[in-house]
Amino acid sequence: MSDLSLFQYALIALIFIWSGFVRSGLGFGGAVLSLPFLLLVKDDPLVFLPIIAVHLLVFSSLTIWTNNRRSHKKKAGKSGQKLTGFGPDVDADAPEGTVDWPYLWRMLRIMLVPKLIGVFGLFTLPPNVLSAIIFVIVAIYSVSYIINRPFRSSSKTVDVALLMAGGYISGTSLIGAPLIIAVAAQHVAREKLRDTLFGLWFILVMIKLAAFIWVGLDLQLIHHLWLLPCAAIGHLIGLRFHERILEAETPVFFRMLGVVLLVVSSAGMVSVLL
Repeated sequence: MSDLSLFQYALIALIFIWSGFVRSGLGFGGAVLSLPFLLLVKDDPLVFLPIIAVHLLVFSSLTIWTNNRRSHKKKAGKSGQKLTGFGPDVDADAPEGTVDWPYLWRMLRIMLVPKLIGVFGLFTLPPNVLSAIIFVIVAIYSVSYIINRPFRSSSKTVDVALLMAGGYISGTSLIGAPLIIAVAAQHVAREKLRDTLFGLWFILVMIKLAAFIWVGLDLQLIHHLWLLPCAAIGHLIGLRFHERILEAETPVFFRMLGVVLLVVSSAGMVSVLL
């Protein structure tokens, strides 16, 4: 990214603040809702994917660790209340933690092979073709947000198909989250959904980063020094936003987001074609 102007660097910084906000606020979308904007600044996904991947590893693990500590402390406090005769009864067998590990491993078993196939495709497709694919996928997602008809699963067969497609798309560009969430949201408790997705993203991104290192791709390590704090700012704002959306549905927010994404992805497809 050494050939960019100061204005372009400023835009990238703002986009990574947005990326951090979306990731911690929604539990997904750090890539799918920021990569189209980044590609308008510099049309090369392989420049930004390593940075997004490292950010996801850092903030997903930090969020899971923090929330699990908070959950254990809260349960310990309730157990203490029960023992002293004060406060409500607590089920001693209640599940601990904020990640649904059994369902996470079930999803991973389905997604692993398509994920590896997608990673291989990432290194065989020309950058402009990969960018075009990303813009088309984001455009499809944005329309589903605009009409308030997100992807839904209606059977085990559809579950498997969506997870395999999400795994493949995640392998090529890290933007398979909406398809995966269509399945996970129906099988994971709402209060555990974000951290369960974070756990899944962590494992999938580790595979992607291993492939980056194996082929000798530039991980843009020097740019992590200034982009990681940008993402951290968005992350802190997103944590507060997440607490609010747990208590209320936000269809208007997603509809507006869909309109913006459709405009950006359309502009991106035109720029790739030209």
